[in-house]
Amino acid sequence: MNVFVTDSYEEMSRAAADVIATLVAEKPDCVLGLATGSTPIGLYAELVKDYEAGKISFAKVKSFNLDEYRGLPGDHDQSYRYFMNTNLFDHVDIDKAQTHVPDGTNPDAEAEGLAYEAAIEEAGGVDLQLLGLGHNGHIGFNEPADDFPVITHVVDLTESTINANSRLFDSIDEVPRQAYTMGIGTIMKAREILLVVNGEGKAEIVRDVLTGPVTPRVPASALQLHPKVTVVLDKEAAKLL
Repeated sequence: MNVFVTDSYEEMSRAAADVIATLVAEKPDCVLGLATGSTPIGLYAELVKDYEAGKISFAKVKSFNLDEYRGLPGDHDQSYRYFMNTNLFDHVDIDKAQTHVPDGTNPDAEAEGLAYEAAIEEAGGVDLQLLGLGHNGHIGFNEPADDFPVITHVVDLTESTINANSRLFDSIDEVPRQAYTMGIGTIMKAREILLVVNGEGKAEIVRDVLTGPVTPRVPASALQLHPKVTVVLDKEAAKLL
């Protein structure tokens, strides 16, 4: 595991974008695992700059997103499909037919999970999986639990996650209570993992994830067992290391 500490959110975003841009330049048909949330917004903006400057092309890239709210269609302004279109896909030359986000409108959780796993396998697996980190240690929507979920599945969101995400909705009552998410097993199959975290509020969980015991009560602690992980932090998130 390689851990890099930067002075600011902007530097963190640029450093993390460089990891992805390097992969895209070296392997134009790579498969990217992508994440949503506030943390990667700056990273995606940097990738758009790289594309506009002619440094990289996403024309042959395939992508698979970590998760999607259950019950939200892709055109809902709080869906993760909408987030990806707005922050990245609409601004680069990626073929949207080659971008994948779990179908939040599929009522059959088992079928959706198996179909998503099959699509990832058919694409040859994920070359690099981008991750953010929840305050309770979740990656994707894999919440603290008694075991590590293996494959893409539906999960009941915890109250802390619902509360954290409510700032993006008109009221907390509008926040979905479930989501589809890649399992920890799915994430760990990626050939490379890039974890980005910023802010003093994440310092304690960063410490627990990187230096504490590997336990499903801290889902991201499983990353300690992956052979190729890059962690990019701002100094506030790293202050307890």
